[in-house]
Amino acid sequence: MLAAGWAGAFPLVSGLGPHRSWGLCAAAGYLAAAVAVLVLPRRWARAGSVAVALLGAVLVPLLVLVVGGQGQSEVAVIERSGELLLRHGTPYLAEPRTVAEYTPYLPGMALFGLPRALFGTDGWPARVAGDARLWCAAAFLGCLAAAALPTRHRPGRPGVTAALRATVAAAVTAARTGALPAVLPAALPRVLAVAALVASPVVALPLSVSGVDLPLAGLCVLALALAGRARPVAAGWALALACALKWTAWPAVAVVVALLAATTGRRAALRAAVTAAAGTAALVLPSALRSPGPLLQQVFAFPTGRGDLPTPAGSPLPGRLLADLGPVGWYAAVALLLLAGAAVARSLVSRPPLHTRAAADRLALGLALAFLLAPAGRFGYLALPALLLLLPRPAPLPDLPHLSGPGPGPGPDRLPRLPRPQTPRPHAPQVVPAP
Repeated sequence: MLAAGWAGAFPLVSGLGPHRSWGLCAAAGYLAAAVAVLVLPRRWARAGSVAVALLGAVLVPLLVLVVGGQGQSEVAVIERSGELLLRHGTPYLAEPRTVAEYTPYLPGMALFGLPRALFGTDGWPARVAGDARLWCAAAFLGCLAAAALPTRHRPGRPGVTAALRATVAAAVTAARTGALPAVLPAALPRVLAVAALVASPVVALPLSVSGVDLPLAGLCVLALALAGRARPVAAGWALALACALKWTAWPAVAVVVALLAATTGRRAALRAAVTAAAGTAALVLPSALRSPGPLLQQVFAFPTGRGDLPTPAGSPLPGRLLADLGPVGWYAAVALLLLAGAAVARSLVSRPPLHTRAAADRLALGLALAFLLAPAGRFGYLALPALLLLLPRPAPLPDLPHLSGPGPGPGPDRLPRLPRPQTPRPHAPQVVPAP
């Protein structure tokens, strides 16, 4: 009901057409999900409610907006940047005249606009297949699936193929024997939890109207999960992809390096950092060398309020309120931002995270402080740290067994501590008194 009230407020208070359309569909979907909990049998209530919420808050509004060609300005920006990248080798216009012609993203984001450049807009199949929101959502869900699945075979733990085969075989057997209703609730609790999160307004709204931050959040979660499994090179590549989308992902490198240094060792942390830096450079430098001025102006100066045109990010956050006081206020906001960044960096050194959930919490804290204290920002930017806080919780990410989380004693993800071997002591010779 709370989600229905939140969604129902958008048609009343929002001035954006896509938000109003999503609010109408999502409010009806959330109300129907609440009714499903009451009318469905208890064993099906949760799954049915989540399915109805997904249908009403994600699938229906996304289809309506995509077919109708509605979306936030970010969708058009990504699709235009993909066309520019395909034709000119750079996603940036040399001389943008309006805010809509700016591309405030790094070159990697233009990859999600390539389908529009390839499929065009003739007919609804082409409009649907080329919409950047669908590809952003696919990348987000793919990262979540990769973060939840094991990436290497370990003794006592089946690999991905064996686990999928065992799951399918168990479902087929349960369906044949009529025990499927009893098997599904025990086999799919994490799937339902993640589906409920996707159906929540935190994910459903950006997925339907823009989707621009979803690949970034998914890649950050994937990098943290890979670091928790002691996969530094793979974590570095995930970081490289994230850092090539938006520079707001760059703090994730420090968090992943701190996690690896504390759990796997400094060499692993160095390998992840080098891989992330080299991969980001390989993805960004071609466009940066081709159009360095437009990149600096549109990606760094414009979002921080120092561009030729004023940024539309004007939500009354603390940093923005300070920047509105004039040059002194702008520098004060930047100083507070740097102090907050230094405090989070010091915490990574003095108290590094020891598991993926703690690392995600630390990254979410740093990004939340950055968005609150930035000279220009929007309330919508806070959805990214909210996602980082929520995503590792419904589907716990695998960690190293001995560093899976806090808590005394052995648990399902923690190896029991074995007793230390005792070295036998030689017995002193027994002295028998002489008669």
